[in-house]
Amino acid sequence: MLRHTSEIADRPPKPGSDKIVVLHTRVVTETGGGPDKTILLSAPFMAHTEYWLAAAYMHPPDDPGFDVIRQRAARWDSPLIGVDDRGPLDLSIPRAMLKICREYDVRIWHAHDYKSNLIGLMLRPFHRMRLVTTVHGWVKHTARTPLYYSVDRFSLRRYEHVIGVSEDLVARCRKMGVRDERLSFIPNGIDENTFRRRQPAAESELRRQQGVPPGRLLLGAMGRLSAEKGFDLLIRAVHTLVQEGQDLELWIAGEGDHRPALEKLIAELGAGQRIKLLGFCEDTIAVFNALDVFVLSSLREGLPNVVLEAMAMEVPVVATRVAGIPSLLTHGDTGLLCDCDDLTDLTVALRQMCGDAALRSQLAAAARKLIEEQYSFSRRMMREKAIYDRLLGREGAIVATSKQGAPV
Repeated sequence: MLRHTSEIADRPPKPGSDKIVVLHTRVVTETGGGPDKTILLSAPFMAHTEYWLAAAYMHPPDDPGFDVIRQRAARWDSPLIGVDDRGPLDLSIPRAMLKICREYDVRIWHAHDYKSNLIGLMLRPFHRMRLVTTVHGWVKHTARTPLYYSVDRFSLRRYEHVIGVSEDLVARCRKMGVRDERLSFIPNGIDENTFRRRQPAAESELRRQQGVPPGRLLLGAMGRLSAEKGFDLLIRAVHTLVQEGQDLELWIAGEGDHRPALEKLIAELGAGQRIKLLGFCEDTIAVFNALDVFVLSSLREGLPNVVLEAMAMEVPVVATRVAGIPSLLTHGDTGLLCDCDDLTDLTVALRQMCGDAALRSQLAAAARKLIEEQYSFSRRMMREKAIYDRLLGREGAIVATSKQGAPV
């Protein structure tokens, strides 16, 4: 059993006494994932309010990916506290997190995964604070997933408020025993001013650097290279279309443990000239600017930020009917949908999208309008602020209601 003191690597300055401190907590590895964009962007978007938001991230010591998260937080002016975490048996983590809560006088603990959910419950008897959690989805399945799911089932029923980023996650939380009055649907949001197309895809400098020939249609995908993303199906679908004579190229941006398997598949298909694994890309806007079509081939998701980003960047989307996607995209109106884990259906959807320039233009414009009207980041943060206000009994707090009557 490990017994040592976890090191707290970062110490942002404390806010003024007039600010209410909200601590977002999460376990991260490598460069993080979609939820981190939402968490780290929350601080600057809430800066004009009475709330001061910081993130306390538990991460493996000496993980080089955490430097990327630090840089991103600094660029967005988002307070970040790094806590070295040596795994499930690191008993110093609760003590380190309690120290942070006391030092910053945390009023609201906002958790984002099973471990931070459990730690919040452990610390509440020793530091008075309200407990909020956001459920982003149980995506990556491992041998430990049933244990993590059990921890969440225990924790979520005891939290004062639970936020689901998609309606299917809200329904799952309800089945776990979370009462409606403690349950909200708040979809992920996008800063539509940052994620805005600046130039036609054909004029992209990144396309030129990567040697994409003029006139070739460029498809793209982003995410951790892991089995649940379905990138193997996407590679096979694109290869089929290329074999049919379509002038296509596919970029997949991201890193992960499934990379060797994907590299092997690309080699076996002889598709290395048309299908590229770009690795981790910090400048995702440059990637989106280069794309003609964005593809989500996932088997499991919550409400992925990358789809919202593609929509905001006016890149037409093909996506699987996974989790919150069918509630976000209307087939033939704001995107094209296909069944999960269905190579034929994915290939058909891509063939339709790639073969119809007018459809691509129509879908891109409708998706951008939907983002502006319903999925702006400022709208999302005001919904979250209303939940904080209500928990703290602040005068005039208003919480809207969802279709099911639960607060949003």
